[in-house]
Amino acid sequence: MAVREILLLGNPLLRTQCERVGEFSDSAVQQTVSDLFDTLAEFRRTHGFGRGIAAPQVGVTKRITVINVDTPIVLINPEIADRSAELMTLWDDCFSFPEILVKVRRNVKITVAYQDVTGKHQKLEAEGSLSELLQHEIDHLDGILAVDRALNVQHIILRSERDKFDRVVEHGTLL
Repeated sequence: MAVREILLLGNPLLRTQCERVGEFSDSAVQQTVSDLFDTLAEFRRTHGFGRGIAAPQVGVTKRITVINVDTPIVLINPEIADRSAELMTLWDDCFSFPEILVKVRRNVKITVAYQDVTGKHQKLEAEGSLSELLQHEIDHLDGILAVDRALNVQHIILRSERDKFDRVVEHGTLL
């Protein structure tokens, strides 16, 4: 098992536009995929949440991301091919700033064109939480973080404060 250190907010590698993978038989690509799954599993075990991770979060500036919701999926060179006009608003979290939540808007539905570990071209249609997750991970590959997508500065909060904030919004006063 190769659990990698997750880079934290402020590390310049998180702002890197990642390079496309060209050689799928490269052992470094296969190792990165394996390390991403191991790191995702360990983060989920230690923090109690986590559905996906992108290569730049472990210091690899290649267009590779893995997700594990119902089934593990490897997406290499993913691009959003289509997106719905309909948007959703939600609290987003990130391994690179695990104590922070950011309220963002994401497309309700997207289609992602990507390559699998063998280089075969694939398409994935996603909606709801899977759509949000894929948009978050693909943003990482473009050097974009959830904090960049915050609705405004008031929508970047500590995870521990979320319940208090939601009560203020819901009732109009701090309880």
